[in-house]
Amino acid sequence: MVAKAIEVGPNRYRESYGRCYEEFAIGDTYEHRPGRTISEADNTWFTLLTMNQHPVHFDHALASQSEFGKPIVNSCLTLSVVAGMSVSDISQKAIANLGWTDIHMPAPVFHGDTLYAESEVLDKRESSSRPTQGIVTVETRAHNQDGVLVMQYKRTVLVPKLGHSLEDIADAAAAADA
Repeated sequence: MVAKAIEVGPNRYRESYGRCYEEFAIGDTYEHRPGRTISEADNTWFTLLTMNQHPVHFDHALASQSEFGKPIVNSCLTLSVVAGMSVSDISQKAIANLGWTDIHMPAPVFHGDTLYAESEVLDKRESSSRPTQGIVTVETRAHNQDGVLVMQYKRTVLVPKLGHSLEDIADAAAAADA
């Protein structure tokens, strides 16, 4: 998790998260912590919230007859949790997610599994139409507590350059009003 303490006044600091364009380097890998254990309640609530009625997610008797032998976690929940784990490192300062590609789920996630994620910077370039912004592409991978790869995907985000984040703009406006 990227956290910085920015001095905003005498003996006063504000926590800041995320990265601007210049702070990403191709080839760097960011380990997202803490891990997240997925509970049966998480899976049931998410399944109900999204109206996914596939019984393999919440019908223990039916799921026991599947190739997995027990309920599996809704893959969209896995994606949401893994993406959320990466926000403080990858997209806390982002202007927008530009796309998700190559989403793979090579192994199932079960109730009680703990997920750990990491993102590798694959590419970055300055925006051709927005001079204060850049485009960063990462590959995010998630493993369970046994080191088994359970998900990977590529994500592209539009991020501000240093001095141009929403945080920077708000601070400049506040200073001007003072």
